[in-house]
Amino acid sequence: HCAGTKETAFISAVTAAGLVHSVTRSCSAGNMTECSCDVTLRHGGSASEGWQWGGCSDDIHYGMAFSRTFLDVPLKNVTGKSGSGLVAMNLHNNEAGRQAVAKLMSVDCRCHGVSGSCAVKTCWKTMSSFEKIGRFLKDKYDNSIQISDRLKRKLRRKEKSQRKIPIGKEDLLYVNKSPNYCVEDQKLGIPGTQGRECNRTSQGPDGCNLLCCGRGYNTHVVRHVERCECKFVWCCYVRCRRCETMTDVHTCK
Repeated sequence: HCAGTKETAFISAVTAAGLVHSVTRSCSAGNMTECSCDVTLRHGGSASEGWQWGGCSDDIHYGMAFSRTFLDVPLKNVTGKSGSGLVAMNLHNNEAGRQAVAKLMSVDCRCHGVSGSCAVKTCWKTMSSFEKIGRFLKDKYDNSIQISDRLKRKLRRKEKSQRKIPIGKEDLLYVNKSPNYCVEDQKLGIPGTQGRECNRTSQGPDGCNLLCCGRGYNTHVVRHVERCECKFVWCCYVRCRRCETMTDVHTCK
């Protein structure tokens, strides 16, 4: 079964983080009546160091609360048992996604002063790009923690020798080992990678070595015919040449 795997943990975290990010962006842009910028920072700063809070700081508090209400409350209500282990694991992974947004908040500043000098700086808090948050969560996915399938209220590591190591609030947790995504499994809805187009020169996830799971790949030549070198002729039509290109396409065995 695909539930409770590293992949479902990552999806939970990314979904929760994405909701925080998009709602908070809408708040800062003034698109929502329930929220705006983070007003708690205004009029603060450090006059001696020559900077002050200003601008529109992203207020992730509303975004975090919205994400918890939207994703966590239904999860608790469906089962009626918010203390059950599988629900606790899903709630933990949702929160790990939200914590990633909070952890990667940064401070942007703008300089003010005569002739571009930085006599005074106005600063505001801003969220990182979602790409950066995604990379952080991908790292958490790569280092996710398997927990005991004897699901109780307290989430515990599966490895008995590691049980004294605390589980961090930013860690992603899973119960079940991932199925083999290389091979088709219709019951689990896994299409496998046979016949997938791959990039022979890439070392990344789209590369033939990784995508074909060591099975190798086939190469065939594809002929492309398209209109090219089009010119407008007075008056009034377009004249084009017919161009033909041959490219190698690699697909997994």
